[in-house]
Amino acid sequence: MTDNGPMAHPRTPTDATTDADADGTLMSIGAFGRRVGLAPSALRFYDDCGVLRPAAVDESTGYRRYSPRQESRAVLIRRLRSAGLPLTDALVVLDGDDPAAARSVLEEHARRASRTAAAARDAVGGILRELPGAAPGAGARTTVGGAEFAGALRQVAPAIATGARGEEIPALGRILLELTGAELRVVATDRYRMAIRTLRPYSGTGEPDGTGGSDGTGGTPVRLTLDGGRAKEIAAWALRLPTVTVSPKTGLSGGDRVLPLRPDPDGEYPDYRAVLAALPPVRHRIIADRDALRTALTDRDAKGFVVLRAEGERLLLVHHPADTSGPGGGAEVPGGTDGATAAPEGTAPGGPAGQEVPAVHTGVPLAVAFDPEVLLPAVAAGVGPDVLLEISAADGPVVVRSADQGDFTTLVMPVRLPGSADDD
Repeated sequence: MTDNGPMAHPRTPTDATTDADADGTLMSIGAFGRRVGLAPSALRFYDDCGVLRPAAVDESTGYRRYSPRQESRAVLIRRLRSAGLPLTDALVVLDGDDPAAARSVLEEHARRASRTAAAARDAVGGILRELPGAAPGAGARTTVGGAEFAGALRQVAPAIATGARGEEIPALGRILLELTGAELRVVATDRYRMAIRTLRPYSGTGEPDGTGGSDGTGGTPVRLTLDGGRAKEIAAWALRLPTVTVSPKTGLSGGDRVLPLRPDPDGEYPDYRAVLAALPPVRHRIIADRDALRTALTDRDAKGFVVLRAEGERLLLVHHPADTSGPGGGAEVPGGTDGATAAPEGTAPGGPAGQEVPAVHTGVPLAVAFDPEVLLPAVAAGVGPDVLLEISAADGPVVVRSADQGDFTTLVMPVRLPGSADDD
């Protein structure tokens, strides 16, 4: 019995040495298959398809013979097929003379495989959740880049409640990890500020996976929390890992370490989504040089409040001592309401000279006050050369984020000043 089926090429005499080693050594189909990890049936198929021809075929018996020189090609074929690559795409990698085209084919296949795997996880996760006895969110999990997760913890950490405020409401001393079908949100708040970082699932190709649906939640958010006091330690651990996985079943895992997470099914942690949804339309936008604004916020002799006055291309910061500030709550500075005229250059209402920061402001002239200790971490935690402040009203939350990156957002509450409309 011969080892070959239908042949699409003429048989080659056994003494042919064109594709054999210099010493003429050839292997049977079985011996060659064992060396390269391919079954004889697969080798026959690749011969019929013209993907991997034998070095020689016995004219009388039909036995195929392979050369050691063919091993590298056979192994590459096995690897490509193990990855699920169609033969038409495999040939671009095997025989194409354009490395860029081969790379493009492989990268597109990886993206396609990632989408297929995500869809399969979603489907299986949905079935698992419908089975009797399934716990809510039991199939949820999201894997993100370790460095990205570490960065997210460090960015939101300044908004974690500490001291008496954290003791009064223990939930505010924790960090919320919320899994959805498309992303992981990392949230911290102390009621006066709120920081939110959004992470996309890790695709396995070194890039965030934009397909969504990788956590098996079916679109229902799963809320977990971790101890905010350990944020620095956990960030240092995650930074050394390629990926970390967040799951209500296993906690936070990466490498050989697993950290427990606390479920928040009853909404003990504040509903940050409700806060975002309740924000009124933006009436003022300020884009400022981040380093200059950070320096201006730091440049003060005593604790107090800082007034930001914006008009056109000017942003003026004026520091005031603590004994002139009123109770918290927020209101616009007199003279800074819509339609009012800004204070003369380099001055603030009845106050000292200010420090000008390069900025662009859209909207009518505005003046709003902050506690620098609250605003400064929000400005410093962003990335890029610019910072964007979106203001609806001087007595409501102000959105602070990078001007060119929307995946990290901080909400900061202004402070009320003497002489505001609702001041007692």
